[in-house]
This record gives sequence, structure tokens and C-alpha cells, in this order.
Amino acid sequence: MILEARGHKITFPRRPLVMAIININDDSFCGDGTLDIRAALDQAARALAEGADIIDIGAESARTNRGPITVDDEVSRLIPFIDAWPKLIEQNAAAARGSEQLWPPLLSINTWRSEVVSRVLPVGGDLLNDISALPDSTNAALCAEHGAALLIMHTVGQPKVPHTHVSYPDIMGTLERFFDEKIELATSAGLHLNQIILDPGIDFAKQKDDNLTIYRELDRLQKWDRPILLPVSRKTVIGDVLDLKNPIERDAGTVACIASGMSRGAHLFRVHHVRAAVQTVKTLWALTSD
Repeated sequence: MILEARGHKITFPRRPLVMAIININDDSFCGDGTLDIRAALDQAARALAEGADIIDIGAESARTNRGPITVDDEVSRLIPFIDAWPKLIEQNAAAARGSEQLWPPLLSINTWRSEVVSRVLPVGGDLLNDISALPDSTNAALCAEHGAALLIMHTVGQPKVPHTHVSYPDIMGTLERFFDEKIELATSAGLHLNQIILDPGIDFAKQKDDNLTIYRELDRLQKWDRPILLPVSRKTVIGDVLDLKNPIERDAGTVACIASGMSRGAHLFRVHHVRAAVQTVKTLWALTSD
């Protein structure tokens, strides 16, 4: 299996990739966001030094108890980081990292509005982390135009709107039908299959039992032979299982979800606590690889 992202070519099987979350906003649910671009770049540098393979920058929180920011505000937060990315990589090229770390790392842009995508992808970004469930082909066509990879995440309805009422009689069957449709939509827009990553959308328009079923039956999503990303970090489902209200207290549960995901074929993990995630995937890879 190959993932192509703006000149990068990543071949699996390999040690799973760790995606570090950098929030260029002031309403992250973990309280780790910042509107200070220098502080965001420093966070990214620390994540790379701890072994991150991908830096995922987002200017708008996905929290549904906060309203959306404007397109101009989102663009104005993202562009300075994207502009500074090449220099950041150059400055951190000598950072201590294992031979399995992806270098140069990928820059992922976490946004979904096509008005934003059309303004930031010409500037840079290797991967579009789109949480909109790809309602039309616009973002796929923009990724095809600029050579970026596209992460397709399952959800229902628009982002920034709560969907706590949604239930599924067969969540895995729903995901299979969804990805059949969205992969066809993306490739029809000119995107190569090698540019697509799949994300089952843990906690997005899903309840506790839906999320647990996805973890248990994740290997069913390997049928398309595409990399699977699990956004495991400090999720509500972990809080539900452990009765932990504070997201920052859920890192041990996050490690457990990484272990479960690796055993069922996940290829990428999106996390806040980079060092713990990197150590987890490296150890499990050594224990399970021939």
C-alpha cells in the first residue's frame, strides 16, 4: 500500500505514523490551543523532536458548543504557519529522532470549508484533514489540483453542529457504504486512490457503543487497501469508559486505544501526547513485527 502526498511517497507496511495536534485557536477542548503563531511553531518543533511524523494544524475547534469563525479568520491563522513550515523543517532537521520517523514530516491542514481550502492549499500542505464527510467533490478536486492527500472522515451533518441524537443499527455497514460512495466521489474528481486516507470519525455523530464497535471491528475497513487513521486522543468515549470528565486525564486510555487500533490494522494515530504515542507504536511494532 502506498500513500502519496505532494511529492511524498509512503509505503506500508511500516511502523504506524503519529500525527501531532497543533491547535491555532483559543478554544481547544484540551485547553492547549494558541493564537500566537510563534508558540504554535514551538509546539510543532517539540512534537517533531518527540518523534511525530505528521503535524496537523487546525484554526477552528470542532467543538459544537462554540460558533464557527469566519473564513478570513481561519485563513489568517493558517497561512503564517504554512509559510513558516519549510524553515521549521530546516531548523529541526538535526533533531534527535529514530530511523523510523517520517522525515521530512507531512504537514496536515485540518479544515473543511472549500473557501478555506482553495486559499491555503496553493500556499502549502501535504494532506487535507477534512472533517466534513465530503458532501461534494470540491475539496477532492482541490487536493487533486495541488497533489495533496485527502483524509475522508465519516460523520453526518455539518461540522460544528451537535449530532448526539444519531444512532446506527449497523455502524460498520454504514461506514462501508459511506466509504464506497466517498472514494468513488473523490476519484471521479481526479484524485488518485493512493492519495486517500480513511477515518471512521470516532466521537463524530456517534455514541459510546458505536465507537466501541468501530474499535473492535476496525479491520473491516481494510477492504479498500487504504491507510486508516484513528483519531484516538482523549476522546469522549474514553471518558465514558473511565468516567473521566477532564480530557487531559485520558492519556492512558488513549494508549489503550492505540494498542487496540494497531492490533486491527490502523496506520495513523492523531494525538496530543506525542511522546507517549510514539513510544507506544514503536514498542508494539517491535513486539509484533517479524
